[in-house]
Amino acid sequence: MSPIISPNELKNIPTQNLVILDARTGKEVKQTYLNKHIKGARFIDLDKDLAEIGENAAFGGRHPLPSVDKFTVTLSNLGISEDAHIVVYDDKNASNAAARAWWMLRSFGFKNVQVLDGGMQAAEKVGIEFSSGEEIFEKTSLIKKEHWSLPVSSLEVIENELKNNTSTVIDVRDSYRYKGESEPIDLVAGHIPGAINIPFSENLDENGNFLSPEILKEKYSKLLQNKPEHLIIHCGSGVTACHTILALDYAGFPIPDLYVGSWSEWSRREGKEIAKDS
Repeated sequence: MSPIISPNELKNIPTQNLVILDARTGKEVKQTYLNKHIKGARFIDLDKDLAEIGENAAFGGRHPLPSVDKFTVTLSNLGISEDAHIVVYDDKNASNAAARAWWMLRSFGFKNVQVLDGGMQAAEKVGIEFSSGEEIFEKTSLIKKEHWSLPVSSLEVIENELKNNTSTVIDVRDSYRYKGESEPIDLVAGHIPGAINIPFSENLDENGNFLSPEILKEKYSKLLQNKPEHLIIHCGSGVTACHTILALDYAGFPIPDLYVGSWSEWSRREGKEIAKDS
């Protein structure tokens, strides 16, 4: 199954076993969801459901993964069964929580998970029905898993891989953040020494839709030519990195490692070197 679904495909998809998740973020986001959402969509919260935020971002970053057991309960509360076909959307072209939800669901073992291309705005354009208020659905039984199944990397692994030139570390933040010109979110500007910059926005066309798999394949093949094949993807806090992982999967590449702690962890960890302007 393609990891990307178009609005027209969603509009015509059979509803049996279909679960739509609204992963939008922002201020008073739950109220935003209650005011308007795709009919039948269930709300999933980035900070509460897709992360387990700790006291010190120097260890785990701003959006560490929740435990598998905690995510098991989240899925049960959302009424998601093992045979569900899950479609996730946000209003940020999947650059925020939709891609993170996709990664976590895939890593939990779900195979039929897709992200809505163009998000909520694209759904409105094709006339997908919207609703308001809470959606009514039944909880499902707990699905037992022992660990996340997709590859992740730690700060220590990143250091070792870069030292030995055995991995290509991709920073998907905007170039001005990578270069250290300014930093709107984390405490220090710059990037991990040795990481290369391929902004996630380059996965999209001028309309905010994902480039075709063929174009993405060609693009990344050229960018990664003569570099170590093993890829580790990071961003600010392990959320937007999933956008590029999604794009790479869409293009037919093996799913790379996610460095969950990302820049928010590296830049706060005492003694870690910070690079700028390159």
